[in-house]
Amino acid sequence: MAWAMARRGVGRGLTPGHLLAFTVLVGIFVFVNTHPIRPHDFWWHLAVGREIARTGRIPLVDTFSYTRAGTPYPSYAMFWLAEVLYYGLYTAGGPALIVFFHSLLITAAYALILWTAWEAGGPRAAAAGTLLAAALGIDAWNVRPQAFGLLAGALFLRALSGLERSPRWRWAFPLGMLLWVNTHGSFPIGLLMTGLAVAEGAWRVFRKEAGKEALGLRAQAFALALLSTGLNPRGFGVYEYVAMMGRNPVIRTLVPEWAPPGLDRHGLLFYIGLAGVGALLLLPPRRMDPGLLLRLGPFAALGLWTSRGIVWFGMVAAPAMAERLAERLQGRAGAGIPWVNGVFLGMLGVMAVASLPWWKEMWPLPRAKAGLISAETPVAATAFMLQERPPGPLFHALSFGSYLIWAAQPGYPVFVDPRLELYPMAIWEDYLAISGGAPDWEARLARYGVRLLMLSPAEQPALVAAVVRSPRWERIYRDDAAEIWRRR
Repeated sequence: MAWAMARRGVGRGLTPGHLLAFTVLVGIFVFVNTHPIRPHDFWWHLAVGREIARTGRIPLVDTFSYTRAGTPYPSYAMFWLAEVLYYGLYTAGGPALIVFFHSLLITAAYALILWTAWEAGGPRAAAAGTLLAAALGIDAWNVRPQAFGLLAGALFLRALSGLERSPRWRWAFPLGMLLWVNTHGSFPIGLLMTGLAVAEGAWRVFRKEAGKEALGLRAQAFALALLSTGLNPRGFGVYEYVAMMGRNPVIRTLVPEWAPPGLDRHGLLFYIGLAGVGALLLLPPRRMDPGLLLRLGPFAALGLWTSRGIVWFGMVAAPAMAERLAERLQGRAGAGIPWVNGVFLGMLGVMAVASLPWWKEMWPLPRAKAGLISAETPVAATAFMLQERPPGPLFHALSFGSYLIWAAQPGYPVFVDPRLELYPMAIWEDYLAISGGAPDWEARLARYGVRLLMLSPAEQPALVAAVVRSPRWERIYRDDAAEIWRRR
């Protein structure tokens, strides 16, 4: 197939730089296609989508747990559009269609980043910038509504880049925000992007580097994005949700994503990327551009403040990195050999098709990547529990809560789940003490009337050891992901 394409001249006009850029995109597509659905967030969103489809309205209170049943939960209105889309796709094509759709979302987001960086520095520099953005964003690629935010954010960056050449790009801001504000709570990032663009435009007008017309277009973009944040079920009351999440002590205390980056793999990549981008901006031949610093500085600070900001720094930095790299990659790159270019392009196409989730079972992948649903998800344990029906209430690993909301309702309401802000700190203290096998773990369980346990040996080894030692519990099920114990 690739040889036939080459003979027809498909490789003509392609350079190694083009192929490098395409390789980055195909690599992202293949990675996401072969990454299974992890249990933490996706399944409870799918359950809410099912509820909206059945009732025709967005839920207002919690009905999935027994520890907070009936408590108002405003986050349902934040994600409703993503949840409805997920449920429709799942009913149409199951996990395979969900994974494929998700890979399209992520790849489209980085294709927009590549496009923006390409215009700034050409294909080779764009490939390097997009690769940096992908490396800093890879931990945000799990199947969850945030993927819609990544796509909308990339669209904002592309539209800001093209706004002065074509004012029609301004309509990308209300359309992008309409998607963003109805799928994920990160939508204020779009206001930050456009607000910084206005500030940069004002600086360039002050320095007489640009005219007032360009500033006016950026101001229009900001105004359209801001007004569009009201196009959601809560209207402009959506900012109350953002403020609530920012003040919630559980989020800041218990969620590693909200903490500043550490020295793990993700944090080290960020610090290395931050240093590399900083060096490109500061080193000759060009002096530091204050306008560029104004564009990147707040996102660098966001990444230093919270790990959740790292992905956004990578996306914003990619075009700037490409622009500066282009100055160091001057000189005409070789055009390559047309038939070799065609063969390579064909190989990329074959890789993309072979990675589609429908063929995943054919490939010998490691356990962490095997299957459409990750091995850590308690699929078999939940099926056993629903068949045998041991009496609850149920205590379980946090990561199991999302899947239990999807698969085990209403028979087994959850103790806690990844809707972290729903549960007060007192319940989290109980959960952590029990999971850690504290001396009074059984007394704490008794206060909730718990008679059934679904435990994760990987996440709760101390509790599993304590249960094994206790004469009050008997194990009725075990696999690699979960163990189920019932009170004697």
